[in-house]
Amino acid sequence: MREVGLAALSALHLSPDDFIIKAANAGFDFVGLRVKAATPTETHHDLSIGGALHTRVLSLLEKTGLRVVDTEFLCLSPEVTSEDWVREIDIAASLKARSFTVSGGDPEENRLIDNLGNLSDYAKRQGIAVSLEPISYQPVQTLESAVRIAQAAGAGVMADTLHLARIGVDAAELAKYAEFISMLQLCDAPKDSPVSHQELITEARTHRLSPGQGELPLTEYLAALPEDLPISIEAPNPAGFKDSGTWIKELATSMKGLL
Repeated sequence: MREVGLAALSALHLSPDDFIIKAANAGFDFVGLRVKAATPTETHHDLSIGGALHTRVLSLLEKTGLRVVDTEFLCLSPEVTSEDWVREIDIAASLKARSFTVSGGDPEENRLIDNLGNLSDYAKRQGIAVSLEPISYQPVQTLESAVRIAQAAGAGVMADTLHLARIGVDAAELAKYAEFISMLQLCDAPKDSPVSHQELITEARTHRLSPGQGELPLTEYLAALPEDLPISIEAPNPAGFKDSGTWIKELATSMKGLL
């Protein structure tokens, strides 16, 4: 049986404790948590080790039986230093997470490999595997380049069905790189891609669809990957902002139908 989890972006406005409760009620196997804000304007919840929220999250994980598998998020831009990720990796380790996800925001590949390698080395010492996610509006946007850079830096690759579709990756290409992929983030969307850079960002962050509501080749993507690869549903949508509990249950039901 595949492990199916709920990614933080599906309901980023919820505090992590409320998010865990709703994910457990919907029947998910694990959760992903955001330990570092991806943008200056997004809602961020302080999971500092030993703080009240951190303590409550640990308690709820034990009570519900859920695990934290993936944590996020850092865009590795040229300006990023260890000061931007040491605290977050330590938090991820305290939650017993398996991975920490980054994107490649640096067009200079050798520098990106060096920075990703430094991050990966530190994370491995804390028991965390770093995953590089190809994103349609970032410098590292192809699956081939993400695999090449990740391998050079000692990291893995996070694949996301929306970004795969928007960069033109089909099931055959995904299967070619399957051995390097540590997790699949899954959502649905219309077949036609947004045109502008900003429209791609808006779709990815706020307008994804539940599995089966769109036209992406989700079953083909799943068939291209190992049957035991963890899946995390990442589907932020206005419906989730209005009624997060109902939306999270819908995501779980839709995913079960897909599988």
